[in-house]
Amino acid sequence: MATSGLQHVAAMYAGVVAPPLIVGAAIGLTATELTFLTGACLFTAGLATFLQTLGIWKIGARLPFVNGVTFAGVAPMTAIVASTEDRSDALPVIFGAVIVAGLLGFLAAPVFCKAVRFFPPVVTGTVITLIGVSLLPVAFGWAQGPNPAGDDYGSATNLTLAGVTLLLVLLLRRFTRGFVKQIAVLLGLVAGTLVAIPFGVTDFGPVAAADVVGFPTPFHFGAPQFQLAAILSMCVVMVVSMTESTADMLALGEIVDRPADEKTIAAGLRADTLGSALSPVFNGFMCSAFAQNIGLVAMTRIRSRYVVATGGAFLVLMGLCPMAASLIAVVPRPVLGGAGVVLFGSVAASGIQTLVRAGLEKDNNVLIVAVSLAVGIIPITAPGFYHAFPETARIVLDSGISTGCVAAVLLNLVFNHLGRTVDAQDVTHPMEAGEEITGATRAPATP
Repeated sequence: MATSGLQHVAAMYAGVVAPPLIVGAAIGLTATELTFLTGACLFTAGLATFLQTLGIWKIGARLPFVNGVTFAGVAPMTAIVASTEDRSDALPVIFGAVIVAGLLGFLAAPVFCKAVRFFPPVVTGTVITLIGVSLLPVAFGWAQGPNPAGDDYGSATNLTLAGVTLLLVLLLRRFTRGFVKQIAVLLGLVAGTLVAIPFGVTDFGPVAAADVVGFPTPFHFGAPQFQLAAILSMCVVMVVSMTESTADMLALGEIVDRPADEKTIAAGLRADTLGSALSPVFNGFMCSAFAQNIGLVAMTRIRSRYVVATGGAFLVLMGLCPMAASLIAVVPRPVLGGAGVVLFGSVAASGIQTLVRAGLEKDNNVLIVAVSLAVGIIPITAPGFYHAFPETARIVLDSGISTGCVAAVLLNLVFNHLGRTVDAQDVTHPMEAGEEITGATRAPATP
């Protein structure tokens, strides 16, 4: 149970620590503050995993489901950081928005599980693809170095370290099996850090300064602040997160021979949203299901939810040990950049895999994907596109994930739902492409 639980932690560790690293770097946190934020995210990921696997009352799917910080919130959170004049207020604003979004999501869970037909693969695939594409520029920035104003930013040394790390991860994925293959990204980070030592870019100071035992003090970065634009942005992220979790629950239910019904999905969404609402109290971010661990369950065939709960216990212990959390702060940014290409690119590839099931042979779905991706990529390719809009509006508009998600949902409603009578057999399952709705099912014209 212990080794299998550790394997789940290894499979998702890089995914948990990446969001606090990105957001922390955008804010300009010190190494000590970054260590604290990383430990807090590990701690809250463990608590959220407990809620999901063990459950209380009607909360928790009680499936071998790992929860942690969702990538979907990274781009909106960095947009909030960019729009905040005093960077010291950025985290309190983010925490306040996550708390509100989590509580609203908790209340909406019983209704959302019934509205899942409005989030078919054409929508979820587009959004997941945008998540990966939105994060790739972060990996490219890391590969160039920690300080854009530094003389070594984009130097041959930094880019070589990033390239070596990327190569090591690829070789491990190609020529290893089982447990080692699953932790290829983590091993790549370790090996890349060792390679970087002779170049003088590895700093072990954060580990030496970290305590062995600590606790994520509630609201360490300040009391939460509630700003409408930030709340709206994180509510969009919550919808994306709940959609992805629903699809993951359906997939995991099939793998463990316990199909996820409406009751299970509602309970799982309550765990996701409650975990997200509680996470900021301990300085963590929005939590969601980790899809990579579903693949691990399928590969190992170890289906016990108690094994995953054991993994959650390890996450809590790591969050209570600042020295363990500080290890990620040792990894040089170029090394993180090399691993980030694989990590973030895999998210985009996962979205493409979902789009393959979306029935793109239908013209309507092609239009939905084309326009939604275009809208979502605007903040990446043209960062100043919305410069004439108010700052509050730009918090949402500058997040390609938020705008792309809204565009995909609305276009899906217009092209695949409005003006049509959808029978039960025509409703698109979140994990299937579904059948095309024929003209015979159209509603009669209004006199």
